[in-house]
Amino acid sequence: MFTSGTRQLLAKSNKLCLKSGSYLKTFSAKFTTCDLYALVEPTEPKVVTENSPGPNSLKIQAEISNFQDIRPMIFSTGIPFSSSFISSLPFCENSFSQISSIPLGYNHHAILDVCSSPEMVLSLANRPSLTLLPPTNWADKLQNIHMKVAPKGLTNVFNTVDGSSANDLAFKAAFIAYKEMRGLPDELSEQELSTSMDNASPGSPDLSILSFRNGFHGRTMSTLSATRTKPIHKVGIPAFKWPAVDFPQLRYPLEKFEKENAAEEKRCLDQVEHIIKTSKTPIAGLIVEPIPSEGGDLHASNQFFQKLRKITKDNGVVMIVDEVQTGVGATGKFWAHEYWELDTPPEIVTFSKKMQAAGFYHQAQLRPKIPMRQFNTWMGDPSRTLIAGAIISEIESQSLVEKTKATGDYLMSHLKPISIRYNKLVQNVRGKGTLVAFDCPTPEYRDMFVSLMRSEGVLIYACGNRSVRFRPALIFSKSHVNVFLPRFESVLNKMYKQLWS
Repeated sequence: MFTSGTRQLLAKSNKLCLKSGSYLKTFSAKFTTCDLYALVEPTEPKVVTENSPGPNSLKIQAEISNFQDIRPMIFSTGIPFSSSFISSLPFCENSFSQISSIPLGYNHHAILDVCSSPEMVLSLANRPSLTLLPPTNWADKLQNIHMKVAPKGLTNVFNTVDGSSANDLAFKAAFIAYKEMRGLPDELSEQELSTSMDNASPGSPDLSILSFRNGFHGRTMSTLSATRTKPIHKVGIPAFKWPAVDFPQLRYPLEKFEKENAAEEKRCLDQVEHIIKTSKTPIAGLIVEPIPSEGGDLHASNQFFQKLRKITKDNGVVMIVDEVQTGVGATGKFWAHEYWELDTPPEIVTFSKKMQAAGFYHQAQLRPKIPMRQFNTWMGDPSRTLIAGAIISEIESQSLVEKTKATGDYLMSHLKPISIRYNKLVQNVRGKGTLVAFDCPTPEYRDMFVSLMRSEGVLIYACGNRSVRFRPALIFSKSHVNVFLPRFESVLNKMYKQLWS
């Protein structure tokens, strides 16, 4: 998708296009200004092949397969940005947005501007080790970009490469803080130092991270031990013997099942408290997604999370809120956990995806007492921080968080009546902002729906056992919803005729 600002950018002279990058050099060579206007954003998706992936994508898949396993590929996006990419993908892909990681659509002028700046060129050419040899303006970047949107009560940020490493190193922070959270001396004894080299206690203590079933937190060795979605993610991989508890499985409509849902949330909270108090390996941290996404876009009440926070606080357990997929405005608040209105903030909030940079915010008390216990070569990437700054500025100047909430409300106002008319296929509509999902009655019907939507030119994605999720960019608007809805109903009609006629 493209904004009006991008139209202005692409309509400028060829000289400006050349300044903005090699891909725009291709544009300036091939297209006139009028052509560029026409390529900005189509009014509707256009399907040019009968099946997905089409012949060109299959050819590209075969070429990549010579060097990498590319079997999960849906289709090729056309990068580098060819005219076919510009005229087709941005619309059909706006419900998915590169697994929720595209914040402003494709080729947004704010991001193109910062990418073509001299500061970006220098940061790419001279990537520093940010803890050993930071640039002189790094404190300014931290304060005016990352800390500008820091969750309330979190005064430090630790930069990483991606969401998995953000959660992985958040676990490490919880383990380092274990003694301090319980008022124990944090000095390291000679015995701890020596036994750690043999991966033995007490230097390598038996500590655990408690996670929720249906939660996804990454694919590194430690995050896989906390991930509880698809077996294929974990099978054959050695794992820490960490415990898991149930995430509430609410019944819909919520107003009809208040009593049952309250009992379900209590059941899950009782599990949390029981595990923390009885686990043979002490629980150093608990990780939870505000909306477990890969596991089926599950929701719980604000009261559930408030009580969860109290349990972790009372028991000296670091609470890690995984906002990799829910953060940066997607839910109608910048951070999804803002809805909870906690009395005390969580110790850690992780981020990635729509921020385009990654890492975790944390309370100052989690900063290790000994330097370099949390350390790596890069400690983030200044070029990604510059892009994050452009994203944050655009979100603020265009009120995109508020617009995302309004668009989400508009989408929900149509999906709920549709779920009544097509109740055999669309069930349990739920969401916050544009992080919206619904269930199909079976996994087979869900997969059929997703496939048929692609044939309509709309890329939408599955999650959980039988759920369908929306993950649009923040510039997804009511006009895009209006283009989506007739295609949505068209697919539902086709399925009804095929299944029940």
